[in-house]
Amino acid sequence: MSLIEIQNLSVTFDAKGRAVHAVRDVSLSVPARESFGLVGESGSGKSTILRAICGLAPISAGSIRIAGEAVRDPRGKAFARRVQMVFQDPYASLHPRHTIDRTLSEPLAIHGIGKADARVVQALDDVSLDRSFRFRYPHQLSGGQRQRVAIARALMLEPEILLLDEPTSALDASVQAETLNLLARLRDERGLTFLMVSHDLAVIDHMCDRLLVMQHGQAVEELTRDDLAAARMQTDYARALFDASADRMLEG
Repeated sequence: MSLIEIQNLSVTFDAKGRAVHAVRDVSLSVPARESFGLVGESGSGKSTILRAICGLAPISAGSIRIAGEAVRDPRGKAFARRVQMVFQDPYASLHPRHTIDRTLSEPLAIHGIGKADARVVQALDDVSLDRSFRFRYPHQLSGGQRQRVAIARALMLEPEILLLDEPTSALDASVQAETLNLLARLRDERGLTFLMVSHDLAVIDHMCDRLLVMQHGQAVEELTRDDLAAARMQTDYARALFDASADRMLEG
């Protein structure tokens, strides 16, 4: 049984009386401890799938199951302890007036989990941040440091699943690789399952076992890492993404 099972998912938004079909009839499954990528251009619907899982986007058709159980509205505490999301922009995802200590300890307080001091210190250690960061504010941290705090916050409840929405795209190139390596290490250490969104095939290739290529809200093609390495794409769109990613790496 897959840990994440999405069947025929559709997401439709109302935009001033006009229906916008952000996701159309998408299905995917992710076994436990696998890292699965969603890749495509802006507007392809990949981030909307993550938001639908979390209850942040309206599901108009289809189903989402976690460990065989249908997700419920609203998402409750049990869901939060199993599934957490790391957002794209570390500048927007942390409360500017909360210290790092408060940001990390708040989920523990909400869920009635004790030993907050020890858990916060351990969380900083886990993401390779000095303990002196504990009583700083987000504006006192670099972008990469803020994203490490966001990752630490997502892990405070010891979830099984991390939903990663372009977790490095807002960071300087010099710290993107460090953040990806951190995520890979945490996945190995904790046995995490990743569902990761990126527009960059090179990032997906580095992080994911399998991937789904999306375009205009629809699934275009599913590939394994080996397929990607051997450039075994069946669709013109997937090949165009691959070629564009290869060109960017050559330019870099």
